[in-house]
Amino acid sequence: MIPRGLILGICLAASVSAAKQKQKIGEGQASDAAVAIEATVYADAEGVLQAVGNDLEGHYTVVRVKLTPRSGKISVQLDDFLLRTDKDGERSHPFVPSQIAGQGALVISETNAGGGGARAENRPTFGIGGMGMGGGGIGNTASMKGSKAKMENSDQKNPVLDLLTSRMLAEKESDQPVTGLLYFPMEKQKVKDLELFYTTSAGKLSVRFK
Repeated sequence: MIPRGLILGICLAASVSAAKQKQKIGEGQASDAAVAIEATVYADAEGVLQAVGNDLEGHYTVVRVKLTPRSGKISVQLDDFLLRTDKDGERSHPFVPSQIAGQGALVISETNAGGGGARAENRPTFGIGGMGMGGGGIGNTASMKGSKAKMENSDQKNPVLDLLTSRMLAEKESDQPVTGLLYFPMEKQKVKDLELFYTTSAGKLSVRFK
């Protein structure tokens, strides 16, 4: 007879695995002489809701990272992270909260190559009264062709800004492990297609998720 505890353990493991698959959550890690990185990616709205407390209407991929120094201090800089997808080669550095939900949220507007001044919003902005820029991605040169950026300002305060700020990975120097979230303007991604690059003082680390 199979012990009841073993059966419960197998069921629990299967349940966790099914939940990860359903929510498009993946994990990965890498290390070098300077730092070790553990990363969890949330690639759909349900997973982002779990990580952030807001689903960002499915326009963002969120990565939770834990950085552990292996030799002295590390200097945490957001520009050292880059997320790439095998799906179409799109890549992006993480956005800061003010780019997603701040008073100066960036709006990318597509312009018609045929002239006439017509334009269509690439994606809604998650600023005041709406969502923030998704997909496309700053840092993807190809996606920026035929586009122009403008800043939208408002005196209203978006409560999502504080939420994103409180959970983001803070830029700082530390000799202790640091943890936080990275927000990438990429949507409709599969975990297996994503690769996170992290530039350290000892080189460049690559994290694939599963």
